[in-house]
Amino acid sequence: MKLTIQTIAQALSADIKNEQPVTVTSTTFDSRAAKPDSLFIPLVAENDGHNYLASAVENGATASLWQIDHTPYPTEIPLILVPDTLAAFQELAQYYLTVVQPKIVAISGSNGKTTTKDLIAAIGATKFNTIKTPANFNNEIGVPTTILAMDEQTELLVLEMGMDHPGDLDKLSKLVHPDIAVLTMIGEAHIEFFKTRANIADGKMQIIDGFKPESELVYNGDEPLLVERVGANDHLKSTRFGLNAHNDLFASNIAMTSTQASFTTNASGQTFTIPLTGRYNVANALAAISVGHLLDIDDATIAQALATAPITANRTQWLEGNFGGKILSDVYNSNPTATKEVLHAFSEVPTNGRRMAVLGDMLELGEAGPELHAGVADALDPTKIQEVYLVGDLMQNLADALQEKYPANTVHLYPVDAKPALISDLKATLTPEDMLLLKGSHGIHLESVVAELVD
Repeated sequence: MKLTIQTIAQALSADIKNEQPVTVTSTTFDSRAAKPDSLFIPLVAENDGHNYLASAVENGATASLWQIDHTPYPTEIPLILVPDTLAAFQELAQYYLTVVQPKIVAISGSNGKTTTKDLIAAIGATKFNTIKTPANFNNEIGVPTTILAMDEQTELLVLEMGMDHPGDLDKLSKLVHPDIAVLTMIGEAHIEFFKTRANIADGKMQIIDGFKPESELVYNGDEPLLVERVGANDHLKSTRFGLNAHNDLFASNIAMTSTQASFTTNASGQTFTIPLTGRYNVANALAAISVGHLLDIDDATIAQALATAPITANRTQWLEGNFGGKILSDVYNSNPTATKEVLHAFSEVPTNGRRMAVLGDMLELGEAGPELHAGVADALDPTKIQEVYLVGDLMQNLADALQEKYPANTVHLYPVDAKPALISDLKATLTPEDMLLLKGSHGIHLESVVAELVD
């Protein structure tokens, strides 16, 4: 990004206070992350960003958006006066898209978004100058942040889009007008706010609300809720992927090791290998391959990209434990469907020792939380996962459900604030032959447990 403040003001139909000839090359809403030639975006939230202008200036910010109602106006740097800084930030991102004009792929789904984003970006980078959402910058702030971080040579923009409440994807889709949208799957994430999976599917389908006439949806055809909704859109261009043969693209000859999966598809004789395990990650790869086909990238090139795709940390990431065995870290987020999927995959990984699982509370499930936690018992088999460590109040429901399945003293329950005791107990029992899975919602912070168990 390289824009004069005059260009920004014109794009936003805004006035400039303290005007000077200034060009900005980046944006930040965090005053601590400001750097020379950055544009500060003071957002009004629990903390009002306008109170941190001095810090932003000290760190190098050379201009700032500024909400008109925040008077008196500071005089340190030029201010671009707007009615609402968040709305102006989004409008500036929309303007910058018209400057760069990249092809845009938008990705959503109850889980698999970040992994699918990583795989699509790896494929796209074989042909295009590609930028992808960093970490999980997938909301009304993160999406414009990603857009404004593009350089003007960007040809493909791969955007992850999250959804916490009804209407979120409608706004994000209309902000970016994607050329291709991807829906990975429908689970129970955020069911506290949506009440039913059908409502979640309705919310996810809003990713098409900003479609152009030529835009295309790539979706999981193994999910009846999506099949039903896509079928009701007569003029929607779409491609179905999945593990079953009724899809446009499906997988065959699936094989797993502890660290990777391989498969072929009905599209060609090409064998694909991904640095991830689990059939659910094969489905994510099928979504990425489908996008690759829409981008006119051949299967041989796609296969090379997938084999070495860099994957965001703590998404089914294999690590070497300091106890001599392996750790499967999947602690960024969790919901019942994702937890069952990773438990099934972990249960099939060969080992000479024990398989052990640490499971943290799954948040934002609302009134269904107790029942959904208890339901995870269906994916736990004491002959395959011998020890289970549960963290959080809601996991009491799973502990109760496991009483009839698991021998005494093989299911352990800890309060969220007792992670030091959990770490101590794990260190005392783990051996070099053992394998350990950790899965939980980000709010439970099992990454702190992972950190104590790796070198």
